[in-house]
Amino acid sequence: MRTLVVTQNITLDGAIEMLGDWFDPADQDDEMLEATRLHADRGDALLLGRQTFEDFRGYWPLQTDDRTGIAAELNAVHKYVVSSTMTDPRWQNSTILSGDWLAQVRELKEQPGREIGVTGSIRLCHSLIEAGFVDGYRLFVYPVVQGRGRRLFPDGYEIPRLDLVESTSFRSGVSLLHYAAR
Repeated sequence: MRTLVVTQNITLDGAIEMLGDWFDPADQDDEMLEATRLHADRGDALLLGRQTFEDFRGYWPLQTDDRTGIAAELNAVHKYVVSSTMTDPRWQNSTILSGDWLAQVRELKEQPGREIGVTGSIRLCHSLIEAGFVDGYRLFVYPVVQGRGRRLFPDGYEIPRLDLVESTSFRSGVSLLHYAAR
């Protein structure tokens, strides 16, 4: 059985919606890029909501001098996009999940393979959390207080306890916290 892990960039005050300029994927230092690569190596699939998928598709495949390696990884990994309106993903290695997409995600989790990653896609994350499908959270905590924006966890949702699996501090001031859901 595969695990589903949500990876998010998050502010100290819990916002994952980027309303300011506190995150730029091209500005990651070598330490953070190495951590990102290690996490990418643990997975073989990426699950995205339509808006995040379209944002990624409009940016990453167009990068020709990507020192981060993220463009090559995103082009190669199998991507699943949850959408009721998209008919052609127009990005290699992409599959659209529509209709009862939660059942399709359940089936993906039951297949052999490595981790299924989820990033961005706030509404999708909320639905996956509420369905109990999330096995872990990797949070890159930025030393920024945004004061507004959507949060990772839906309002009123409670998780009694998460187990800390990994904690890393980077020179940039960003901390990586990896939690496993019970």
